[in-house]
Amino acid sequence: MTRIRLTAAQAAVRYLANQFIEENGGPARYFAGAWAIFGHGNVAGLGEALHAAGGALPTLRAHNEQAMAHAAIAFAKASRRRRAMVCTSSIGPGALNMVTAAAVAHVNRLPVLFMPGDVFAGRGPDPVLQQVEDFADGTVSANDCFRPVSRYFDRIQRAEQLVETLPRAMATLLDPAGCGPVTLAFCQDTQTEAWDFPARMLEPASWSIRRPPPDGEDLRRAAEYLRAARAPLVVAGGGVLYSAAEAALDQFARATGIPVAETQAGRGALNWEHPCSLGAIGVTGTSAANAAAAAADVVLAIGTRLQDFTTASRTLFAKCTQFLQVNVNAYDAHKHGSVAIIGDAREVLQQLREALAGYRVPQAWSDSVAAERVAWEEAWSRAVRPPAERAELPSDAQVIGAVGRWARNETTVVCAAGGLPGELHKLWRPARAGGYHVEYGFSCMGYEIAGGLGVKLADPDREVVVMVGDGSYLMLNSEIATSVMLGLKLVIVVLDNRGFGCINRLQKATGGAPFNNLLADCGQSAAPVDFAAHAAALGAQSEKVMDIGALSTALDRARAAARTYVIVIDTDPQAATNGGGAWWDVAVAEVSEKDSVRAARAEYDTRRKARWESP
Repeated sequence: MTRIRLTAAQAAVRYLANQFIEENGGPARYFAGAWAIFGHGNVAGLGEALHAAGGALPTLRAHNEQAMAHAAIAFAKASRRRRAMVCTSSIGPGALNMVTAAAVAHVNRLPVLFMPGDVFAGRGPDPVLQQVEDFADGTVSANDCFRPVSRYFDRIQRAEQLVETLPRAMATLLDPAGCGPVTLAFCQDTQTEAWDFPARMLEPASWSIRRPPPDGEDLRRAAEYLRAARAPLVVAGGGVLYSAAEAALDQFARATGIPVAETQAGRGALNWEHPCSLGAIGVTGTSAANAAAAAADVVLAIGTRLQDFTTASRTLFAKCTQFLQVNVNAYDAHKHGSVAIIGDAREVLQQLREALAGYRVPQAWSDSVAAERVAWEEAWSRAVRPPAERAELPSDAQVIGAVGRWARNETTVVCAAGGLPGELHKLWRPARAGGYHVEYGFSCMGYEIAGGLGVKLADPDREVVVMVGDGSYLMLNSEIATSVMLGLKLVIVVLDNRGFGCINRLQKATGGAPFNNLLADCGQSAAPVDFAAHAAALGAQSEKVMDIGALSTALDRARAAARTYVIVIDTDPQAATNGGGAWWDVAVAEVSEKDSVRAARAEYDTRRKARWESP
């Protein structure tokens, strides 16, 4: 057997650079690059190996470990899980900064390879700088925090472990059912130690993503339920997009007439003008989708976890007698007592359309859904209409309306946390799959700007507009500088409501007094933040605008600009779209001296009881 003598880090980098994914245009490198912030735990090992790799595995330098991991996650999402990136940091704080991002990838089922440096396997300089010591377990390091948020975890303590570990990592990243983050904690002395690696391990390897077909009996049962349904509904989740099944969904909906509602992750699976599209569903849904959900008797859920925002904390589908869950992952497919159809979304939709040949939904159901669509169209128009008075602070919805009118078909909107995802879910109108990129599985504040960078990396030709609140901006904004450095232009719209407006509204809705959310309610003097000046200091072009009209002209300037452009606008922290939406279970204090809290608790008990009275 031919062998090549390399350090463990060199072998790992060479292996990763030689992994390819089959695409329509031929094989493409699976790893688009490695985000790296170097420290003593990785600079002499992985740093040396990445420098030697050059363009085979390009290294990108970020300003914050969590942010670079968010960029890698957004890249994977925008690539529909067909490509991924590597993230490496030093040990200690550098590694722990990536744990939050690992949870984002884990919850959203997105592939990213974390390779944080680790302590010395040989324990010579024990404890090493930044080492976390467990008084009862000598094997623990800071990287053990990755275990619960990794689909696969390993600690590399000997070079030869890579022979088995690296293929396992790839298999996890490319598994449609088990896809998620992989962590290979890489001991820093092991990175630099040499071993004679099998040459065949380092040769180019090509992978493809499986498309498991459904079981015939499961498919037959699903078809029977749908044929017998009086008011069927499809709920499209992120699995539709990861399977590239939007064309199959379009054909299925047109053939059967079954209306389609979309989760946050599934938004854009159908063009918003599609005759069967009801838009967003759930707590952040449209009135049309939620009315259909409340009346539906059979629900076909495709590629979704049916989490609480989608189901309105299990209160939305009040008349549903049967869920049919199409999912490549059995864990998700069996939720809500569903008839599980385990398989690839595209394969299932194609076969289910054939099994339902000649079927159309009852005309009464089509008429009802059409009427709800007309009502929602009127509500949407009211929500996004600019304020009547220029001096009036605009709502988030009105800002979204302005950005939406400016956007083109190739524009992608990026967001993650606060009140904006709820407004975007129901109000943004994606013309194509990929035009809506909102991280709402973990709803991680600080994802937005770094996420926009990852989306731009996945497709540099697309126009990327990041919509972010002042709270998220302040949490993590450093990758503005990275976007300028890499020449990856973003348009960033900062909606400044001077605090955490979304949670302030939730606080009041649960009977609480405004407290510690808006800056005015913090009991401390808070100086206003000049976000435009701050963005300019990071290298972006920037300006602050005073109203919706000025925002519209500023967006045109942003489109013409050569580098990242930041626009700041003050918004009303109290305003939210009235149309659409559904209940969300947020526990209210059972005992309180405040009348408002007691009233909120009474309403909460009524809502919670109703959940268990559904079929």
